[in-house]
Amino acid sequence: MSEGEMARLMEEVEEKKKLIATIRNKPWRMKRRLVLLREAQQFVDKFEGALGKGKGRKWYAYKVMMTKKWIKFQRDFENFRTACIPWERKIKEVESHFGSSVASYFIFLRWMYGMNLVLFGLTFGLVVMPEVLMGLPYGSIPRKTVPRAEQDTAQDYSVLMDFNGYCKYSVLFYGYYNNQRTIGLLKFRLPLAYLMVGLGTFGYSLMLVIRTMAKNADVGGGDGDEGEFTFAWKMFTSWDYLIGNAETADNKYASITTSFKESIVDEQENQKDENIHLRRFLRVLANFLITCSLGGSGYLIYFVVKRSQEFANRDDLSWYEKNELELIMSLLGLVCPPLFETIAELEDYHPRIALKWQLGRIFALFLGNLYTFLFALFDEVNTKVLNSIGRMFEYYANFSLPVNDSDATPPPMDPGDVILGPCWETAVGIEFVKLTVSDIQVTYLTILIGDFARAVIVRFLNYCWCWDLEAGFPSYGEFDISGNVLGLVFNQGMIWMGAFYAPGLVGINVLRLLSSMYYQCWAVMATNVPHERVFKASKSNNFYMGLLLLVLFLSLLPVVYTIMSLPPSFDCGPFSGKEKMFDVIMETIDLDLPAFMGTLFSYAANPGLIIPAVLLMVLAIYYLNSTSEAYQNANMELKKKMQMARDEEKNRRNNTDSTNQVMKDLEDLLPNRSLAPPALPEPG
Repeated sequence: MSEGEMARLMEEVEEKKKLIATIRNKPWRMKRRLVLLREAQQFVDKFEGALGKGKGRKWYAYKVMMTKKWIKFQRDFENFRTACIPWERKIKEVESHFGSSVASYFIFLRWMYGMNLVLFGLTFGLVVMPEVLMGLPYGSIPRKTVPRAEQDTAQDYSVLMDFNGYCKYSVLFYGYYNNQRTIGLLKFRLPLAYLMVGLGTFGYSLMLVIRTMAKNADVGGGDGDEGEFTFAWKMFTSWDYLIGNAETADNKYASITTSFKESIVDEQENQKDENIHLRRFLRVLANFLITCSLGGSGYLIYFVVKRSQEFANRDDLSWYEKNELELIMSLLGLVCPPLFETIAELEDYHPRIALKWQLGRIFALFLGNLYTFLFALFDEVNTKVLNSIGRMFEYYANFSLPVNDSDATPPPMDPGDVILGPCWETAVGIEFVKLTVSDIQVTYLTILIGDFARAVIVRFLNYCWCWDLEAGFPSYGEFDISGNVLGLVFNQGMIWMGAFYAPGLVGINVLRLLSSMYYQCWAVMATNVPHERVFKASKSNNFYMGLLLLVLFLSLLPVVYTIMSLPPSFDCGPFSGKEKMFDVIMETIDLDLPAFMGTLFSYAANPGLIIPAVLLMVLAIYYLNSTSEAYQNANMELKKKMQMARDEEKNRRNNTDSTNQVMKDLEDLLPNRSLAPPALPEPG
């Protein structure tokens, strides 16, 4: 083959490669694209290996072959990695039937499961397993032994369901862990590891949430909500191409039609006068009623917690009295959101604004209930801390009396006979575990009764009923996206707060999320119908992440208050014997680190350095916020300039077209173009 033929062949191969790379952008029919793509690939496969020269031809063909194999390996590996994503096929199935809005909940659930799996690995690997493998066994010391007065009923089902008995004196709760500074042959520092894991749980969660929010902000795009070209955006970007179900497609078509009607109505409403004073009065009334409902729910929880403290001194309690607090909080979470939605009808907001108000009010309800529960619980904790002082003297008196008598031999005392003080950390952990388990039970029963039983009634009684049950009341249920996501968010808040007092709570939450994925996927596919209005979920992820970030911050406050302010129990937990829990860090610095490290930490903890550092961070945040606002304003100005340029171009084009049209009309009016006067010669 001559040099000219080689050059021509190389040019043709490069042209075919360029065609393969850019064929998606060609405005051709799909049939023509496929034919040209197949021909180009065959041409490249046939002649690409012949472009080498002399001895280098085989080496070039080998490189081409290995490049193709590497590209194929990358494609196969990417497919394998996608196939290894947990529940990807199940979520895609839900997405094809119900749209991306419902699938966003299950994606969020999977994300929460991954985060909790890492937290469970930290807690189980650095706290639970070292205590089980290297710590003292059960029954060796009083804190790891069920008291003799409770041993007869320690294995009863009712006792274990209340997380007392053997559950209370196990690795599930704070009080089981010993306060030895080092354990085992490895000299593992369990108290330090317990505190670092407790704080690291919040640090890792904060880092992961912020990173996910930044990633969502990077990939987020416009959804047709721009102020410019509203109807064009709705026309070309409203369809959800992942829908694979006919019923969902029909609902999406109706949703787009309704969206156009809403936009037309919005334009009309902007020019309509209304009784603004009546509207303001109704909105103030609605907010007053909802505020009263929030205050009443908070007072009810505070009253129930105080009542449960009175029940603690009684033994003849019924099942309702034992679980009254958990049931009241779960029922408030079920009853109040529909009540808020009914009251919100008075405000007559736009549906998008009404949805944000509804989510904010449910958020305030859950948050107020949770913090009311915490305040009442810490009142009880303070009472137990005061009582533990008297128990501490009694505890040491049991051992000091025989020792003070020099002639008496101290009798061996069984660990189950030792009088234990009130371990308030374990009591707080038990409350959080009971609250989590109660929430799981109520959620699953609500799905089973509210969705499955409703679907069975509609399905089998529709043939013999007076009206159409599917089209009328009660009809099939729709999946409550916002309620389920907010439930996940606040359940995670309870896990963050309770994991410090009950290390086993993270494992319970992992099992809950794992079972929820299968249970709710089955429920939504078997008992629910697609929403009448199918929304894309691209902008809801960061909103939910923002709620999760706020809950994370509010969950950190009680734990930090516990570590820095409250004295730990004197005879249970890894921090017993210390004035404050954070003293274990100072102890490690003094005993294990060089002297200059202690000096550095003392300088770093000086308020004279902390206050300027905080001020510097505040100034940096203010500067970054100002810079971001400046960029946003510049972006808006650029958009305005682009809009003005488009308007000028459109006006110029319209003027040109109208001028040309006038000249054509004048020419058509002339009866004979040959009679028109000749053009004047240009002056020389």
